[in-house]
Amino acid sequence: MSEFVFNTVSQVVVASGASADLGGYCRQLGMKRVLLVTDPGLVAAGLIAPIFEALSSSADDAVLFDAVTADPADAVVDDAAALGREHKVDGVVAVGGGSSMDVAKVVAVLLAGTQSLASMYGVDQVEGSRLPLILVPTTAGTGSEVTPVAVITTGATTKAGVSSPVLLPDIALLDASLTIGLPPAVTAMTGIDAMVHAIEAYTSRIKKNPVSDMLAHQALKLLSHHLRQVLADPGDVPAREAMLLGSMMAGQAFANAPVGAVHALAYPLGGHYHIPHGLSNSLMLPTVLAFNARQSEQDYASLCRALPGHVAESSSSLIDWLVTLIADSGLPATLEAAKVPRDDLPMLAADAMQQQRLLVNNPVPVAEADALAMYETAWGSS
Repeated sequence: MSEFVFNTVSQVVVASGASADLGGYCRQLGMKRVLLVTDPGLVAAGLIAPIFEALSSSADDAVLFDAVTADPADAVVDDAAALGREHKVDGVVAVGGGSSMDVAKVVAVLLAGTQSLASMYGVDQVEGSRLPLILVPTTAGTGSEVTPVAVITTGATTKAGVSSPVLLPDIALLDASLTIGLPPAVTAMTGIDAMVHAIEAYTSRIKKNPVSDMLAHQALKLLSHHLRQVLADPGDVPAREAMLLGSMMAGQAFANAPVGAVHALAYPLGGHYHIPHGLSNSLMLPTVLAFNARQSEQDYASLCRALPGHVAESSSSLIDWLVTLIADSGLPATLEAAKVPRDDLPMLAADAMQQQRLLVNNPVPVAEADALAMYETAWGSS
C-alpha cells in the first residue's frame, strides 16, 4: 500500500436542532467575542435571528456579518475581517453555504495574525494559526465544513484558492433542520455537487487512498439513496440528515484526494456566467466521466454498487444513472440550456487550462483541445 496522509476536522456534531446550542460549543472553544458570518438570504428567511440571539445571550459580545455573496469577492473577506477587528473578536462561526464558510475560514486566519489575503493564495501558503472556528452548513453540497480550502473571487472572472490544513475548523456542526427550507433547485444542485466530490475523489490520480475511497463510496451511497426523497418530501428530516452526512463524507474524501477535470471545467462557467457551482459541476459531469472512462472503468463500476436499485457495474451505467437524475431534478442538462454562448467555448477551454492544480488530479491528462471537445459535447447540439 502506498504511503498517504489523511487530515480532517477534530470534532463533528450531527444532531437536528444542534445549532440552537452554538453558544455552548463556542464556550467549549473559549470564544467570548464571536463573529457570526452568513448571507442576507438566510437572514431574510428567518434562519439566523434565533441563532444570533442565542450566541448574543451566551457570549460577552456577538457581531453579525451578513453580507456574504455567492462567489464571494476578496472585498467581502476584507469587510468581514474589518468588522471582526473592530469588535476584537476571539472566535468565528459561519452558518450558511460554501461561500459563508469559505469567507469565515479565511477571516479566522486574518484575525489571528498579520498575513495578507493575497499572500495566502495557493497550497500551504498560510502562515501561523487562526482563531477558533465553527462551521455550520445549511446546504448538503459543498462539504466546505470539513475541507482545508477556501475559494475567493479575485477579479471580474477569476477565482483563487487558499489551501491549508489550518483552514480545517475546530467543529463541524451538521443540523439537518437548517436545510429544510431549501428551494428544490438548490437541493438538487448542491446534492449533485456533493456526488461530484465523491466521484472525483474516488478517481483522483495522485492522492487517492483507502480512507478517502471508503468515505467517497459511502458518501455516494447516502446521497444517491436520499436526493430523490428530499426533492419529493423536503421536510423529511432523516433524509436531509443523510444528505448532510453524505456531503460531509464527500468533503472529507476530496479534501484528501482532490477533485479533477469536472471542477476544472466548471470553474470558468461560474467565473464568466455566475452559474452556481453545483450546477456548473452538474453540466460538466457526464461529459468528463465519459472522457475519463478509458482509465477509470473499474472505479466507475465499483461506484455503481453505491447506487440504489440494481445498476449494472460499468462506466456507461453510472453515467446514464446520473444523466437521468439530472433530468429528473429539473436542472438544465446542457450548456446551451444554461445559456452559455457557443462562441465562448474556446475561451472557456483556455481558461480551464489555468486550473492545473485540479487537472493534475484527473485520471486522464487533459489538453486544451480535450477541454474544448468536452465543452462542445456538453453544449448539447451538433
